[in-house]
Amino acid sequence: MARRFAARGRDLALVARRLDLLDALRDELLAAHPGIRVVTAALDVDDAAAVDEVVPALAAELGGIDRFVANAGIGKGASVGTGKGWANRATLFTNVLGTHAQCEAAVTLFREQGHGHLVVISSVASIRGMRGTRTAYGASKAAINALAEGIRSDLLGTDIRVTTVLPGYIETDINVGRRGPFTVDLDTGVDALVAAIEREPVRAYVPEWPWRPVAGLLRVLPLPVVRRLT
Repeated sequence: MARRFAARGRDLALVARRLDLLDALRDELLAAHPGIRVVTAALDVDDAAAVDEVVPALAAELGGIDRFVANAGIGKGASVGTGKGWANRATLFTNVLGTHAQCEAAVTLFREQGHGHLVVISSVASIRGMRGTRTAYGASKAAINALAEGIRSDLLGTDIRVTTVLPGYIETDINVGRRGPFTVDLDTGVDALVAAIEREPVRAYVPEWPWRPVAGLLRVLPLPVVRRLT
């Protein structure tokens, strides 16, 4: 996504835990697109105080941030009651509270600016309760759907927009061995993500086909059928 947005001439603030990889990406982007600015910082979203410090610092360096992509996703987990509550708690902590910390920092900034676009990355797994290793993950993403909608409701009538993005399966390093049906390759998934974010909708399924109709089916299918599908 950083490469796609850089190609569109966007300045970027990039954060993650592994600063060496970010700095290498920054150097690549600046070499390919010398007219943009790219700033980086090491950040673990589990540390809310660090998020509160790093986000305004990067915004000050760039002179403001117009769009903020709040993304926190780990997929540890196991069936509830099987002795791995620690893994489920880790997933819930990072995915819910890590996203919340980003939203707090982003919306604080946007309220001060009077404008902005908050993008919250959820998942199609949030539509219905998932079994096994996906139970805590799906629950965490359902929680941030409600978080994003609450923020959107709070900001109606302002120049601050909120988009919830629900991706399906996209090939990345994090989901090797956990990919489901209709998995798309990384380039296809990233193109769909960027196109959806640029439209600034209230909600986007990525890719639209097949995940919008799949999401509709998941909402109404009996749980035994959902269980077999997921």
